[in-house]
Amino acid sequence: MNPELKLSFIGGGNMATALAAGLIGKRCAAQDVHVIDPTEAVLEQWREKGATAAPAPGEQLAACRVWVFAVKPQHLKTAAQACRPFLRPDTLVISIAAGIPSGTLARWLGEPGRPWQRLVRCMPNTPALVGAGITGLMALPGVSEDDRAVAQQMLRAVGETVWVDDDAALDAVTALSGSGPAYVFLFLEALLQGGKDLGLNGEQARKLALATLSGATQLAALSPESPATLRERVTSKGGTTAAALAVFQQRDFAGIVRQAMVAARDRAAELARELDA
Repeated sequence: MNPELKLSFIGGGNMATALAAGLIGKRCAAQDVHVIDPTEAVLEQWREKGATAAPAPGEQLAACRVWVFAVKPQHLKTAAQACRPFLRPDTLVISIAAGIPSGTLARWLGEPGRPWQRLVRCMPNTPALVGAGITGLMALPGVSEDDRAVAQQMLRAVGETVWVDDDAALDAVTALSGSGPAYVFLFLEALLQGGKDLGLNGEQARKLALATLSGATQLAALSPESPATLRERVTSKGGTTAAALAVFQQRDFAGIVRQAMVAARDRAAELARELDA
């Protein structure tokens, strides 16, 4: 990423802060970051980092080559329309706002009959806040290879990246990795409570559960074997793990997870229709 490349965050909340933490000092200077947010306290936090900040779009936005929309989905249309007068032909727009399809944002930013084509839509997840996220990305046809490289380098500042072909695939990303941390946290809650119900104290249960999830994930990532094979290796016939897994299978654990992911994907599509109304 060009160290002289100026970028703007439209919305200065948690995800913008996480991205900036990964970028400033490594891939850009603080003074090359401009933030637009209506909350003065948020703006002051950014100014303390060395960035410029303003409550509304202005000429400083026009000077930024990359715009990152990091607002809540219900605020994206208003933000896009306010920023539109400051677009330049070489502006790359990156959206990390959940639920809004690329075509919808392209229409809000463009002229009648001429949607904005230099646009990358992303779906990061909350582990990005600790530099351990993963982001799904898709690009409209007007995005050049250089633009794709810029977007990828920015999102890699907070974790890994996976490119997909279209908005439908990004809805699947939403169901898997976007919402996925909540599934893990729910399972973690259940492990913690189960440990306490079986006689462990809170700190013991927390340490054991966190290390188990982290260690199993690392093992799966580093092993050439499939998760199914790794599961089988932990499971002795007639043993304790087999007894536990039998309960999951009786309750159709895999089917429940799939149903949950389908519900998340369908809700993403439904939200897109609602917010485009």
